[in-house]
Amino acid sequence: MDYMKVYEEWLNNKYFDEETRAELESIKDDPKEIEDRFYRNLEFGTAGLRGKIAAGTNRMNKYIIAKVTQGLADFIVENGKEAMDRGVAIAYDCRHYSDVFAKTTALVLAANGIKAYLFEGLRPTPELSYTVRRLNTISGIVVTASHNPKDYNGYKVYWEDGAQILSSIGDPITEKINNINDFNKIKMISEEEAKEKGLLIMLGKEIDDEYIEKVKSLSLREEIDKDIHIVYTPLNGTGNVPVRRVLKERGFNNIFVVPEQENPDPDFTTVGYPNPEDVKAFKYAEALGKKVGAELLIATDPDCDRLAIMVKDRTGEYVAFNGNQTGVILIKYIVESMKDKEKLPKNAFIVKSVVTGDLGKAIALKYGVKTFEALTGFKNICGKANELEKEGNHKFIFGYEESIGYVAGDFVKDKDGVISSMLLCEAAAYYKTLGKTLIDVLNEVYEEHGYYREKLISLVLEGVEGQKRISRMMKVYREEFPKVIGEAKLVKYIDLEKGMEYDLTTDKESKSEIPKSNVLKFILEDGSWYAVRPSGTEPKIKIYMYSIDKTLEQSENKLKVMEEVIMNKLNSVE
Repeated sequence: MDYMKVYEEWLNNKYFDEETRAELESIKDDPKEIEDRFYRNLEFGTAGLRGKIAAGTNRMNKYIIAKVTQGLADFIVENGKEAMDRGVAIAYDCRHYSDVFAKTTALVLAANGIKAYLFEGLRPTPELSYTVRRLNTISGIVVTASHNPKDYNGYKVYWEDGAQILSSIGDPITEKINNINDFNKIKMISEEEAKEKGLLIMLGKEIDDEYIEKVKSLSLREEIDKDIHIVYTPLNGTGNVPVRRVLKERGFNNIFVVPEQENPDPDFTTVGYPNPEDVKAFKYAEALGKKVGAELLIATDPDCDRLAIMVKDRTGEYVAFNGNQTGVILIKYIVESMKDKEKLPKNAFIVKSVVTGDLGKAIALKYGVKTFEALTGFKNICGKANELEKEGNHKFIFGYEESIGYVAGDFVKDKDGVISSMLLCEAAAYYKTLGKTLIDVLNEVYEEHGYYREKLISLVLEGVEGQKRISRMMKVYREEFPKVIGEAKLVKYIDLEKGMEYDLTTDKESKSEIPKSNVLKFILEDGSWYAVRPSGTEPKIKIYMYSIDKTLEQSENKLKVMEEVIMNKLNSVE
């Protein structure tokens, strides 16, 4: 791609408005910025389209949104009139230009004769997944950049099953997008015309009410302490209304919301990086928690599909749980409660990502619940669940990944911060009646199943050179990985790019059941393991490390050795 040529085209083409061309004029003396904005087209990754908001082909702007939507529209039109009439549901979050991008999407679809169902205001991502299934639309779109910094936005595409698109749908859509070489070919009509033709329908309270009732139907116990003190922060995102509503309607009496982070704020003024995985996002929640005596702090990310928690310990301080630990609590609570209430399906199963820890799997196995693995991302987790349920001999009850995403039930096919908030608060309230905090419960699990420890390292390498270095790191590690870490030998490794598993104890090779992806996973003889993969949506290479031993100290020591060996190898790659 000749990025200077494309830059000049954008700069001089009057199709682009004056504001866009003025912005591009302002970077004419910055060749690196021009290159980064135009060296490629923004591509679908783990969670769809995502990038910085600015003018350019490698940025999020109304022109790229229109082009991508035209490609999607071309694919839907190719699927026939029934698909066009079923239409597309569209939701958006609190970020800069989210409402503009959502409306642009709706009007491009309408101009192509495809019915667009657009929410009248901010809605959580999981409600969109529910809406696709509820209205039987052919597709769904959420305009969101989830937990990314304020200068990002994104565009997630869903298909008729309510899950994010897999490559079988994504690849032909990408082909259609790539075939659009002239922005003038993109169709667009006015909002008035779209409404007059019955091609733009606004959604609101009716869908909200149905969704909340569905969430409440997943409740598992009434014998809980509803007076438990809980602090909630929506981090200025879409969770404020639905999470507070569902907790109130479940009868929780002491839910305190962080006032500075209660209402939508696209600049995330009080938090900067609105990712609840980062304990710094809990600064205001911790202060309020100490003021009101909260036993639990919960936070959802801006599009409310992910949940993080902190729990008060015996000294009055708050301890952060990582995604694996929160997943373990939810699995234990859900499976044990279903068992107690005689609601556990005979062929129940859970799905986790290939880089998520194995402790949840051990708990599930205790109750005869099988665990399946999928590639990273809920499109793969829910895709695997859909595939297994279609076989007719399995019943999905829970899906999760270490990056604080969870879902229960079968009416949302994506991670759901509303569902997981309700179930997590319910779990804390139930265990409180037994005289236990969630820390106590987690420690009991460790004592029974072993001390599982984990660490995620994300190396951020931005720009063109960063992408090239990430590629070199993966290439070198694929060929020169360590055979021993500490005292533990490597017994198996999986190269998902090749779709192969290699057993070093028997020298046998076999095909992996997990679809191909640029992921390397290494299993040691003591059950510890680690994985290396580039992020699909951010300029990062990620290293997931897991250790297990009989004591906490031994397990943590193993983790330190693992980190040193792996990082020395990766950092040696220039």
